[in-house]
Amino acid sequence: MSSLSRSAVSLALLGALLLAACEREERSYRGEPVGEVKPGAIVQGTLYAGAPSPPPPQRREYEGNAYHVSEGKRLFEWFNCSGCHAHGGGDIGPPLMDAVWIYGGELENIAATIVEGRPNGMPSFRNKIPDQQLWQIAAYVRSMQREVRKDVAPGRDDHMAVTPGEQNQPVTPPKPGGVASPSSEGRGP
Repeated sequence: MSSLSRSAVSLALLGALLLAACEREERSYRGEPVGEVKPGAIVQGTLYAGAPSPPPPQRREYEGNAYHVSEGKRLFEWFNCSGCHAHGGGDIGPPLMDAVWIYGGELENIAATIVEGRPNGMPSFRNKIPDQQLWQIAAYVRSMQREVRKDVAPGRDDHMAVTPGEQNQPVTPPKPGGVASPSSEGRGP
């Protein structure tokens, strides 16, 4: 075997070894439910003496997770909450950006309102929304009140931006003698 063919075989073996050694990163594109109790876990009671019971601490984690708040935004539109609350500004339903709420603006109060419904128009979503989605929507509603961290709150929609998105801006003709912008390349004469 010539030295050239040995080198080629060695390179091929080395390449195969490198490919076999590569470990592909695994990413989860769906958020895991926050603080779900695993089967067989010991659960402490939720009764406390004195003041009302504090909320389960794992529910608070929905407010601190950008994925869950973003999913709440998507579900808010999907369940047509904006049909009555008009993206939080209020329409036939009350605004969700106020500081004072009739039934309370805490995460648990919002979740209870979604589950139980309220007189004069708010329907009950009991057994219609899974628990995880319920808490995601409640966390998103809290983000409208600016009660979640800024790095967790979802950004504005494109239709609410001050200027149109870069892809929606009109194409400008290139300046004579200047460098053509990437958006004007390949368009028109």
